[in-house]
Order: sequence, then C-alpha cells, then structure tokens
Amino acid sequence: MRDKIIIHGAREHNLKNISLEIPRDKIVVITGLSGSGKSSLAFDTIYAEGQRRYVESLSTFARQFFGNIEKPDIDWIENLSPAISIDQRSATQNPRSTVGTITEIYDYLRVLFARIGRPHCPECKRQLTRQLPEEIAQNIIKEFNLREKSFDLLFLAPQVRSQKGEHKYLLNKLKNLKIPQVRIDGILMDIVEAQLAALDRNKPHTIEAVVEEIKSFENAGDILKAVEKTLKLGLSNLSVYDFTSKKEQKYSKDYFCSKCQTVLEELHPRLFSFNSPQGACPVCQGLGRKFEIEPTLVLPNPRLTLAEGAIRPWSRITSHASWYNKTLTELAKRNKFSLDLPVGELPKKICQIVLYGDGVFEGVIPNLERRYKETNSDYLKLEIEKYMVEKICPACGGKRLRPEVLNITIDDKNIVDVTSMSIEKMKDYFGTLLDNSKLTANEKIIAKEIIKTVKERLSFLLDVGLGYLTLNRSASTLAGGESQRIRLATQLGTGLMGVIYVLDEPSIGLHPRDHDKLLKTFEVLKQLGNTVIIVEHDRATIEQADWIVDIGPAAGDHGGQVVAEGTIDKIRKSPTLTGEYLSGKKKIEIPKKRRPQSYNQLVIRGASEFNLKNIDATIPLNNFICVTGVSGSGKSTLILEILAKALANKLHRAKEQPGKYRAIAGIKNLDKVISVDQSPIGRTPRSNPATYTNLFTPIRELFAATPEAQARHYDPSRFSFNLRGGRCETCRADGMLK
Repeated sequence: MRDKIIIHGAREHNLKNISLEIPRDKIVVITGLSGSGKSSLAFDTIYAEGQRRYVESLSTFARQFFGNIEKPDIDWIENLSPAISIDQRSATQNPRSTVGTITEIYDYLRVLFARIGRPHCPECKRQLTRQLPEEIAQNIIKEFNLREKSFDLLFLAPQVRSQKGEHKYLLNKLKNLKIPQVRIDGILMDIVEAQLAALDRNKPHTIEAVVEEIKSFENAGDILKAVEKTLKLGLSNLSVYDFTSKKEQKYSKDYFCSKCQTVLEELHPRLFSFNSPQGACPVCQGLGRKFEIEPTLVLPNPRLTLAEGAIRPWSRITSHASWYNKTLTELAKRNKFSLDLPVGELPKKICQIVLYGDGVFEGVIPNLERRYKETNSDYLKLEIEKYMVEKICPACGGKRLRPEVLNITIDDKNIVDVTSMSIEKMKDYFGTLLDNSKLTANEKIIAKEIIKTVKERLSFLLDVGLGYLTLNRSASTLAGGESQRIRLATQLGTGLMGVIYVLDEPSIGLHPRDHDKLLKTFEVLKQLGNTVIIVEHDRATIEQADWIVDIGPAAGDHGGQVVAEGTIDKIRKSPTLTGEYLSGKKKIEIPKKRRPQSYNQLVIRGASEFNLKNIDATIPLNNFICVTGVSGSGKSTLILEILAKALANKLHRAKEQPGKYRAIAGIKNLDKVISVDQSPIGRTPRSNPATYTNLFTPIRELFAATPEAQARHYDPSRFSFNLRGGRCETCRADGMLK
C-alpha cells in the first residue's frame, strides 16, 4: 500500500470528513466547481501536513525558524512525502527583482561577463587595457618628457574620493606611515596641518597622499620605485602632478584609458549587479526608474492664473504665501508677463521659467526637489510626493547599471543587451557563442561550463512556455500564472526525487500552443519519481492525468465531498458535472445573437511599449471585448499597460505613467475606468469579503440598532474588529495569537 497516499477524515474548511487514496508517483488532477474544496484538499490538507511533518523531522534549533505549523483538521494520512507548493501568488513586489534574479540565471551571466568581458571607455569607446608598473613608469617618462625638461613631480596615492566625513582616522594612519603631505580637495598641505584643519563632516572630500617627490631624472629605476610604492598605497591607482608644467595624469594597474583618464576597477561579478553599490546606476540606485516632479501635477489647472494659486504645491505645502507672491511678482516684472493671465495662455518660454527657473529665480520644480532632499519632515516628503511620478531614469535609460559596466561587452553585446533578448532568442545566442571567432581559445574554455548551465536553465523556462519573457522583466509585472511556471521551471533544475508537488491551475493564462510543453514538464517531474498534484479546470490537463479526483457536488457548504475519482474514462462515465462536460453531454453554447456594434469607439494609435510594433487597435464601446493571442504576444501590454493606465491618467489624474503610444481617440465617451487584475485585494489579515465590499458597515449598523445594543449605548464601532472596544484585545482582532 506504499504506492498510495491514504487520507482519512479530512475536514479542513468545507471538506465533509472525506477519505480517499491517491496514487503516488503519478499526475493527479483535483477538479470540481470553484469553491467546492479543491484547494482545501490539495493545499490546506496534503501540502500543509507534508510540510508540517518535514519540519517536525528537523532539529529543535532548525524548527524555531519555521514557527508553529498547525496540524490540518484530519484524522491521519499515510505514505506522505515532503511537499512543495507552487501556487499563483506573484513572485515578489520588490522592484529590484527580475526574471533573471529569481531564476538565478543573471548570477551566471554576471560571472560570465566578469571572466571574459572586454571593458571599453564610456567616453571614447576604446578598449581598456591593464598596465604593469614598468609600463606606467615608461609612460610617465614619455608623457612628462623627463629626459629633456625640468620638472617637479608629485606621486599621489588616492585614499578617498568624494566621501563625507572628517577622516581623522585616515589622516592619523597616513602620519604613522611617515607620509609628509596630503592633497585635500585639490589643496596641498602638510600632514600635521591637515590633521588640524577639521574637515566638514557633511561635505564630500577627496584625499590623496603624497608618496614621493622627484625633481631630477637620473634613471628609470627611480621612477619605477616611486610608481610601485604609490600603487601599493593607492590600491593600484596613482596620479602624477608636475608643479612646473601644472600638468596632471592618472595611471592604474586596473583597466585604464590613457586618453580620457578613465579607470575601471577589477572586473568582479558584483560590478554587474544592480543591487550592489559597485554596479548600480548612481542616479536611480539600480531601480531603472526614478520619481520626478511632474509639471502637469504642479500646474494642474491651465485656466487658473499664477495670482489665483495655479502653482498647486506652493498653495498647499507652504505658509509663506506672501513671500512666494513677492517672488512671482519680481519674476513677472523681470520677464514682462502678467500674473493675471491664465497659465494655459502664457508663452511656453515663460512656463518653462516658472517651472525650472532662470538663474535668478530657482524655479518651482528645482525648489520642490531641493526641499524634498533637505527636509527631515515625513509630512513634507509625503506632500511633495503627490506631485511626483515614476519615470525611466534619465542617466541609465532604465538599464539600472553604471555607464562603465554597460561598456563591458562579449561579442559586442553588454549584459543588458543579452538580458533584453527573449528567452527563446537568448538560448539560440548562447548556442552559437562558443563558435564565435571573436572569442579567444582561453575565453571559450572559461565560458564553456557557465554557458552550459545557462542554456539548461533557459531550456527549463522554454519547457513551461515562457520563451517570450526577457530576463530583465521586472518580477512585479508578472502574472500569477507566469510566476508559478517560473517556480516550476526552477524545480525542474533541482532534479528532486520522491517529492509531492502541489500546483494551482498552472495552465491559467497559457495559450493552447504552449500547453503541450507544460504537460511534458509534468511528465518529466513524474519520471523523476515525484507525485504531481494539480488543482485544475483545464480539459487538456484533466485528460492527461493518470488519476482524477472530482470534488463537489456544488460550492461552499454544498461541496467538500469526493463525487468521483479514477481514470479519465471512469470520470467521463460518472454523472457529475465534470463527467458530463468531459463526455460532451453538456457544453457551453455559443450565443446565436450578438450585440450590435456601437458607433462609439476607442482607437489606440502607435502602441509601441515592450514588444508592440507601433500598432493601431480599435475597441467598440458598450460591447463584450476579448483580446487574445499567444502567450507573450502583447495583450496585457496593450490593455493594462497602455489603455488602462492612459484612461486612468486622463479621467482620474492617476500618477501611473502609461506605456508608449501616439494617441488615443474616443476618451470623451467615457467618464470612468476600473481596472480589475489578479493582484490580492487586501494585505491585512483583518480584511475579509465583508469589509472589502462594505457589506460589514450595514451589518454593524443593524446590530447597533438592536434593543440590547441601544440599552448599552453601543454604536456601530463597537461591532468592529478594527477598533478598541469591539475587538478582542488578546489577539488584537487577528483571531490567532502570535
């Protein structure tokens, strides 16, 4: 009997004390009406008990990190293996997570570029080279013409660059090393004088140690010794300054451009991480997007005049109204325009001056940006954030990395170029990279094993129908089904055996073209010796299953029973709703009459976000519209990223910026847009359907109107579990003790 999972007396949620046997090492589909109890059996009983038993097998020390896992409401389960749940929740809301980071493919790409990447100068695009101390010494002799001219060279070892602080410890350390002089922020001074200078801790400082001073050339050996000594203290970098000619040059043992004086540190995987300070764009800190003041939110009403308070943030967040009025009056006199003219009628040049300043006047937007950076008031920050929208970072163009990193290439492609490819194209690219004549024999040897692993992981993603995704796609933009299939692909890579996998409708959102690949993935997991339990409504998945459990007969209190179980042939013969639809006795009829098409239309022109190719689309209003296509074709991009956000922007002044499009016609026929997506409706454990739909308010009012409640002077708040007096103070309305 060890070839079956035996469940006895399952009563979790609406399950009616059911008992059943599920074959092990098979594909098992649990189906039935929505709300019938499928997830209660699969996730809240089988998975929960499998996880609980696994945790209990760990040491006492390890168990403390998992918390208290309660036993499901069940008599007993036999022959249960450790269970892994793969549900439809979003992978993460962290804006730093991408498809590449959660699949760990990006980690391998970082190693690959750190090992065989070729750095180029961000300015002149020349390939950067590394120099030996001997080469640096010869370059100094040549560039400063030491054999023929008089000179007075200082060899400077950089210690800190643009770092805030007093740097007392550093200066004491340099004094102990017998360093006679330092250069602080370009000013040369004695080390003792520098210690007494008391640097401003709130300003950034650059400190360089004067290691050697050479005034005459006798032989190249003296220059080489000075170079080696300075490089050692300057961590592979040095500057040479000539007092006579006032000329200065930088040198480095690291990658260095002699023309532009660009220095790039040793290539390391962290340099390619947008989650690391070494690699992240300094403007957006590796997010690829940046909150900026939006002019249309600063001047929202073009019919108002500046005298009437058209500059909304100034009228809301400052008590210095008279000072601002005086400032605007002086600005109007200086630029010869009237404060009583509506903003929409002011010349474009004047609007630009009001928003961004003219040299004398700071400008509204620079003023808000400065105050946002300088203030310690959370209230003021929140007020200014009302006038901000998220935009693509102007420095990195949304690529998240520093310019130096974006100029490190393999086969003329940087790491962002590679991660911008679809997974399908990327697999083809790495399939031919080792045959590329641009790579040296040594580079091919280094890259071989890394590329092999990357190709394997890309294959797993292709097998679950995700070939259209790119590795730089933000994880927060993935649909629930896509997140689930990514986790499924990750499990394929682990090669685990003897595990129970519990999946929640993995076919959702998947086009029939890609469905066969997903079913083959289930077969691979089964052949490895795993049990695959799938909660599913999809016909093709049900028919592929080795065993089917039909839960019903209806939903809620009327469900929770096993109404049929067995192979597909047995289920087809059963009198259940599922059996009748599978056998063809029942089917969904196609309507014979269609609603006449409306004259009013929404017309989207020039949609070009993500993979959309500058398309036009017409959507008739007052109709039921279906937008379909293969997975990854651009359906969600067109409707959710462009249309829904553009309508919200126009109709409700929403801050979210829509995807790229040229124009949308027909908005005048609408007065509201409601976007219903797959995101959770509430994050708080106190939220429930009654509170979310506002049904709980009349219920509380009804109880407050009862004679007993009125006799006790209870108002509706007394019946709220979110307020003191009504809620249980022991658990603070959580219903459970932590």
